[in-house]
Amino acid sequence: MFQQEIALLLKPSNFKVNEAWIAFKLNDAPVCTEADGDFNVIALMDAASCFILSTEFVYVNSAEPSKLESKSLLKGGQSHKQCFPKKLFIPADQAASTLSREAERNGIAVVRVPEQELLVFIGEARQGFQEHVIGARLQ
Repeated sequence: MFQQEIALLLKPSNFKVNEAWIAFKLNDAPVCTEADGDFNVIALMDAASCFILSTEFVYVNSAEPSKLESKSLLKGGQSHKQCFPKKLFIPADQAASTLSREAERNGIAVVRVPEQELLVFIGEARQGFQEHVIGARLQ
């Protein structure tokens, strides 16, 4: 029952802009580059507007974003409103202990939730990213 209540709360209309952010892996498959290797793209999204605030390219062989990448991701989000949100949602199965520590160091409460509950926010962004990457490969 409690899990269903959380799921009902997790939709864009239940948040104000900059009240909560979501950090998630934007890509389904690694982004391959000839010069620098393969990457995952970690995105930071505002929960109310579903606007992507910041992204970081993280080497596929890295378990999670580094301290520097985590700081950069959060700083990129902060640059839009000059402040941090109250909460940061991160999928429970995504490795993000460094990002969690950096968020908490900046006064942001980290909430780990099943990724399925975040799809209402992140699904369209992932689909658009995938279409963009596939389109770029075809050109």
